[in-house]
Amino acid sequence: MPSERELNMAEVHLTHIYKRFGDVEVVKDANLEVQDGEFLVLVGPSGCGKTTLLRMIAGLEEISSGELRIGDRVVNDIPPKDRDIAMVFQNYALYPHMTVYDNIACTLRWRNAPKQEIDPRVREAAEILELTPYLKRKPRALSGGQRQRVALARAIVREPKVFLMDEPLSNLDARLRVQTRAEISKLHQRFRRTTIYVTHDQTEAMTMGDRIAVVNNGVIQQIGSPQDLYTKPVNLFVATFIGSPSMNIFRQATLTKTASGALTINTDTSALELPVQLSQLLASYTQKSITFGVRPEDLELTSETTGALKTTVEVVENLGSEKLLYTKAGATQLLIRVGPSVTAGIGDTLYVKPKMENLHFFDGETSKSLLYSNDGAAVPAR
Repeated sequence: MPSERELNMAEVHLTHIYKRFGDVEVVKDANLEVQDGEFLVLVGPSGCGKTTLLRMIAGLEEISSGELRIGDRVVNDIPPKDRDIAMVFQNYALYPHMTVYDNIACTLRWRNAPKQEIDPRVREAAEILELTPYLKRKPRALSGGQRQRVALARAIVREPKVFLMDEPLSNLDARLRVQTRAEISKLHQRFRRTTIYVTHDQTEAMTMGDRIAVVNNGVIQQIGSPQDLYTKPVNLFVATFIGSPSMNIFRQATLTKTASGALTINTDTSALELPVQLSQLLASYTQKSITFGVRPEDLELTSETTGALKTTVEVVENLGSEKLLYTKAGATQLLIRVGPSVTAGIGDTLYVKPKMENLHFFDGETSKSLLYSNDGAAVPAR
């Protein structure tokens, strides 16, 4: 006999999923495996197709082609109410005429749960989300954060196989977003239910997800752990979308070979000699147009002028624990992250050296990484 855990296993598999509106493809050949108990985040800019993907999983959008499985069932033609999923929306979707208690209990009543089960389950969910003092209130008497917790309680009280969350924090202010983000993460650690979470905020994605799927123009660009996406982006879009502040990008750079056999990367204002290992990996790209990137924390101030980037400070942001220096190196805007003790003013000239082992290189035409493969296999050692 299978165990209760095996009966409730909820892996989600998307195989060659497409969504078309007439001749327009808004989701293109999506392939994704979400493991049982995993917290997977779909992240990307507005209009990229991530919410459409989530709505197809929920059954709220018809799949144009491809196969969707939840557990061992193909659910393409199964209505939402029979998919054993619970969805948390951006706009809370609470019933204004109902109390908090009734908003949490309503889905159990609609599913004809026994009355003797409803009350303890509602009160347990309310206690977990610190809603017990508000059970008799109407939604209009709650703050935005409290309303979102009611929506979460209504979802968890059903004990579904899969949680689907569509930008649930976007209506909250910055402080409440951080607080509710932590609450959702704690809920996931407690229940370990398969969760698919949609957001356009890469900070949310990085701090919450076991894995992240980056989506752009209807295509899943890369799937991996937050650290893999940050350190091994497979294309220029992922490199610039993941990370805050964003990666600095030098376009139309070229590689030339020195007399010693090493490679030098040339920008409009400087030439940087690459280490031997990088030179070997990039040897076939000499005299070709490439793009390279460096993250703000991988730029170090130096007093040397040789082999350094000359920059002019345009803006200084003092954040207390650190400073962000917005500078210009030739035609390239360059953001430098430094400690709070660094003194720099607008108009100052600074020289910086990048940590060469942390540079990222992309094909000038395709924008694909020159160091990391799309499937993560055979990644060159750095």
